[in-house]
Amino acid sequence: MSEVSKTDSGFVVEAATIARAFKITEEQVREEMRNGLISSRSESGAGEDEGRWRMTFYRADRAFRLVVDEKGEVLSRGSFPVTPRARSVRRD
Repeated sequence: MSEVSKTDSGFVVEAATIARAFKITEEQVREEMRNGLISSRSESGAGEDEGRWRMTFYRADRAFRLVVDEKGEVLSRGSFPVTPRARSVRRD
């Protein structure tokens, strides 16, 4: 499997790719995603960016972003600081 795979419901990013970006283990990625400590956002391009998708992963005060084409090929990647967001609390 490549770093990013396209599925019928969107894209799947390998845990190893996210782990390298945040300098943590793949298991930490899985655990922190389950616990909401790593979150993500996906956006599809419009206009000039039609056929591209931007996926951003957030962890504490860092973000990691991938831009991919319709096949899931990585066009660009980057890591940058962000202001940490407060974790939302689930209310049942």
